[in-house]
Amino acid sequence: MLWPALKRWGPLHLCAFSRRARPLPPFQACSGVARASVTQRGFATCEPKKSNAQPEFTNPRNKHRRFKSPDEDTIYALSSAQGRAGVAVIRISGPDCLEVYQQLCPGKKVPEPRYAVVRALHEPTPGKNKDVLDSAALVLSFPGPRSATGEDVLELHTHGGAATVRAVLSAISRCRARASTEIRYADPGEFTRRAFLHGRLDLAQVESLGDALDAETEQQRRAAVAGTSGALGRSYDSWRRSLLHARAELEALIDFSEDQHFDESPRELLGNVAYLTRELLRSVERHEAAGRRAELLRKGVRVALVGPPNAGKSSLMNLIVGREASIVSTEAGTTRDVIEASLDIRGYLCTFADTAGFRSAAKPQQLGENGDATPSSPGNDGTIGLVEQEGIRRARAKAEDSDVVIALASIEPVIQAPGPDGATTTRHRIKYDEETLRLAAQAQQRIVIVNKRELVPAPELDSLIGQFRSQVLARFPGLHTTQPLAVSCRECADASGDDDHDHGPLVGGRRRHAHEAHPTGQATVGLTSTQGGGRDTDPGSVQALVDRLAGSFESLTSLPPDMRDLLGVTERQRQLLARCRGHLEDFLAEAGGGLDETTAPADDHDPDVVLAAEHLRYAAHALAAITSGEDAGDVEEVLGVIFEKFCVGK
Repeated sequence: MLWPALKRWGPLHLCAFSRRARPLPPFQACSGVARASVTQRGFATCEPKKSNAQPEFTNPRNKHRRFKSPDEDTIYALSSAQGRAGVAVIRISGPDCLEVYQQLCPGKKVPEPRYAVVRALHEPTPGKNKDVLDSAALVLSFPGPRSATGEDVLELHTHGGAATVRAVLSAISRCRARASTEIRYADPGEFTRRAFLHGRLDLAQVESLGDALDAETEQQRRAAVAGTSGALGRSYDSWRRSLLHARAELEALIDFSEDQHFDESPRELLGNVAYLTRELLRSVERHEAAGRRAELLRKGVRVALVGPPNAGKSSLMNLIVGREASIVSTEAGTTRDVIEASLDIRGYLCTFADTAGFRSAAKPQQLGENGDATPSSPGNDGTIGLVEQEGIRRARAKAEDSDVVIALASIEPVIQAPGPDGATTTRHRIKYDEETLRLAAQAQQRIVIVNKRELVPAPELDSLIGQFRSQVLARFPGLHTTQPLAVSCRECADASGDDDHDHGPLVGGRRRHAHEAHPTGQATVGLTSTQGGGRDTDPGSVQALVDRLAGSFESLTSLPPDMRDLLGVTERQRQLLARCRGHLEDFLAEAGGGLDETTAPADDHDPDVVLAAEHLRYAAHALAAITSGEDAGDVEEVLGVIFEKFCVGK
């Protein structure tokens, strides 16, 4: 394994010394050696002389990846949006940018790099009388490699009329290129692909750029921007280099332990490498956990509404979403399938799921004013059909898969039997379902809602809510500290004053009507209210519910200020980090110390250094795939590190 590298670097004088051997004997300069030094471990190292041969045309960021030679095609495309606009931006990238400029602007001096000049664009036809395409266009040139793509780039800022844009694009396609190249319209994403191939962007930045283009909410935009700085790619490259150097030490131990004297035993060397590996493992775990939070921002937080029949789940969802997404009826079991709707709440993308009412074998319970809990009727004739059973099964699965579960209960009137005087009295109870409360307790974030508060006065409502919290919610470990929120879908609907069904979402304390388009073109809920949700300032307390939802979303996705860059971790990167973590854990298991640095290796454990080095190689492969899209850290690269650090020999 060593001889290919020896052949590549030429003759070297190799020698190793113990750390106790001081001073070093004079190191004789020889062919191929520039200078010598001593490493921390006592190895005499030499720096090879630089060759006069021309280096390969490689990616400066991803040195193992090659890209096309400079005679590749020149591409162009409209970079701004399609349609009528004040200004249209046309980008050209490739080796023939100068030829395109000279044919569109004949007789005009090439502008200084990164300086905008006004030029008249002409048809690229022979002769002096050329038709003018645009009488005043801004032209900018960006010579490579200091450009967006790493190639020569030319930008034309023309007037944004559709006819002008079509004429300029057509003229570019008719420009004459060099004999070995072609001027053509760019493929989708080709500018970014060339930027990646030329080392202007790593793969993590490319993914963040795509997220920025797809961002629909404010939090999605922030997450995308966090990954475009390149900090993530630099961290992963640094980790990969650390693993590469650690593996180089193990490879030196494998290849030269019989010929050279090492101050450390194989067990001690593995212990030192294991210490560094544990530090790296903790960093990988932090990035992996942050990736799960960032994925919620990209794909949206999943919210499930669960509760017994006729608790008001569909009414509540329609109020928040702003349209009749679910059917509202007094008949039990109206909702028999999961109905979903997506919207923007305070910059967070979320998906609401209205589910079937739970009428399981454990019948819905009722908590009376005197504190007694009794089963309530399952509804109408008491039977549950096969279709409704399937709806309940899907509702249960949706709640288990959701990030936030809203468990609804409702206040129900109970008419007492006539007294001796023949008069009847009405008392109130809270109807709830224990299975839905159990599902809420198991969720990452949970909210408990008591609907139909308009049926009882405030003093009686406070008493009911207090009993519900102390006698029911206290039985569930995840709900014993939860404060139920009393709401009224009817009060909110009456206060909005809407007769139509498609009334639009609530925005800024009032209803946004369907004909009032949101600036971003999507449903947005941005409500503010006091914590208690007073009946005057917040009819129905639906705004207070949105406040709690926004707080739950923030708890699920927020990171400390010094870790904001980790919001750029994508799902693909998280999977590769998980793969890297697995190999690091396998290395620590093979090294004998385990994941805990306080655990000493067993005396009878004989570590396999070769297998341990392989685990580090696979971990480095996973990290390399994050930024470059392919594996790195092969044998030649490891040997290069060995010869940079050590100059060992026989």
